[in-house]
Amino acid sequence: MNSLLQQYRKTVIPAMQKEFSIDNVMAVPKIEKVTVNVGVGRIHKDDAAIERIAKDIGMLAGQKPVLRNAKKSIASFKLREGAPVGVSVTLRGGRMWDFIDRLVNIALPRSKDFRGIEQKNVDASGNLNLGIKESSIFPELNYENSKDIFSLQITITTTARTKEQGIALLKNMGFPIKKD
Repeated sequence: MNSLLQQYRKTVIPAMQKEFSIDNVMAVPKIEKVTVNVGVGRIHKDDAAIERIAKDIGMLAGQKPVLRNAKKSIASFKLREGAPVGVSVTLRGGRMWDFIDRLVNIALPRSKDFRGIEQKNVDASGNLNLGIKESSIFPELNYENSKDIFSLQITITTTARTKEQGIALLKNMGFPIKKD
C-alpha cells in the first residue's frame, strides 16, 4: 500500500474530521482523480513528435494516454476538425497515489525557483490546477537523448465542497501550499 494513502487514512482523515467537525468518515474530502494534459499546439502536424510526447506521458503516468482531437475547425489557428490537439491521461487508484507522491516529493522540489503552490490555484470546489512549464522536472523522463521538452497541466480533483476544505486536504496531504 502506498505511503501517501496510509498517511491519508491515519492522519488526514482524523485531522479533517476535527477541523471541520465531520462525524462520518465517508464525508471527509478525498482525492478522486488526477488528470494530466499536454496540448500539442504548433506541432499538431508532426505525428512523430506527438507519438514521442504520448510515450513520455505514458511513462510518466504509468498508463497509456489518450490522443485528443479537435471538435471543430478553426481557420485562424489553421486547425481542422479531427486533427490532434492534445494528449491526456486520467489516473485513479494506486497509480494516482504513486503519481501524487512523486509530484509532491520529487518533481515540485526539483522545479526551478519553486516557492510553493499559490492558494489561487485551488478553485471554489477544492480542485487543484497546476501548470508545469518543463516536464524535465520528473525523473522518469530522460532528456539527454530526447528532442521534446513540453509543458503540462495537472488537475487534482477532490470531493471537497469548498475551497477551504480543498486547501486543508491538500496541506494535510503534504502539498507545499503557500499561506495568503
